[in-house]
Amino acid sequence: MGNVLEWINSNQQVIYIVILMVFVGIEVIGRVPAVLHTPLMSGANAIHGVVIIGAIIVMGQAKTDNYLALVLGFLAVVLGTLNVVGGFVVTDRMLEMFRKKK
Repeated sequence: MGNVLEWINSNQQVIYIVILMVFVGIEVIGRVPAVLHTPLMSGANAIHGVVIIGAIIVMGQAKTDNYLALVLGFLAVVLGTLNVVGGFVVTDRMLEMFRKKK
């Protein structure tokens, strides 16, 4: 219990920033009209390319006996890739609705 309190005390500013980011994110997303949710979410999914690059770097820097870092990095690459592909599929489907029919 002492280690947890010590960690919270040493990372207090970071915890405050994360809590503030949650409230700001809720306010920003809550004010987006329903019509814009699909393009906003497809764009946010495309940003997961940064997650994929970060996961590849983590996996590349991890020691071969650090299975936790390797497994988490692999999961981040797989899930981030699925999210990127899904974001592009949703965007393509949305843009298809605006094309003129032949």
